[in-house]
Amino acid sequence: MILKELKIETWIGDKTNCYIIQDEKSKETMVIDPAGDVDKIIEMLDILQAKLKYIYLTHCHGDHIGGVEELKQRCGGQVVTQRLAAENLLNININLTSYIGNKGITVETDARVDDKDLLHLGDLEFEVIHTPGHTSGGSCLYCKSEKLLFSGDTLFRGTWGRTDVPTGDFEAVISSIMQKLMVLPYDTIVYPGHGKSTMIREEKRIYLELKPRLL
Repeated sequence: MILKELKIETWIGDKTNCYIIQDEKSKETMVIDPAGDVDKIIEMLDILQAKLKYIYLTHCHGDHIGGVEELKQRCGGQVVTQRLAAENLLNININLTSYIGNKGITVETDARVDDKDLLHLGDLEFEVIHTPGHTSGGSCLYCKSEKLLFSGDTLFRGTWGRTDVPTGDFEAVISSIMQKLMVLPYDTIVYPGHGKSTMIREEKRIYLELKPRLL
């Protein structure tokens, strides 16, 4: 596996982590959360001689989807996301892009997935984990063979995704993390939508301490 992480400046003034994953043998490639700066993403795809198969969206928010349309137009690939996220992508108030102008941004998906569905890049297999809470359609991608989790805005280093946004639910995000993510192997590396990577063993310590107060 080849994994590249790009820090993408977004319209809200923050940086979103965009991940490029490639199966070395087949060159099949997936881009997770192309937030913008498509030239930067394509430059890396060209270096990798990538065959773009999937554009995966961990959730609907505007700071994760700004480059989707242009990337698809220029490089192809299927736009894939969890089924509830697919609906939320069509609503500029839920995806929060109503704040950037009268038109906002909507995204049409090519495929909708749900909990435990599988995506493949060559010999690499990724399991979809539906993790509602930050948004109703939030999801993570887990690669068991490489012990990697791409957590979107569900789980960050030392904290969780905010829930004071449309379709956000505090109890749901804590439940998603405790019941679906903290059960993964301790040595799983977590790549979040913002900030630095972490590991399940590091986060589990935090959540075990907080559990009596959270649930």
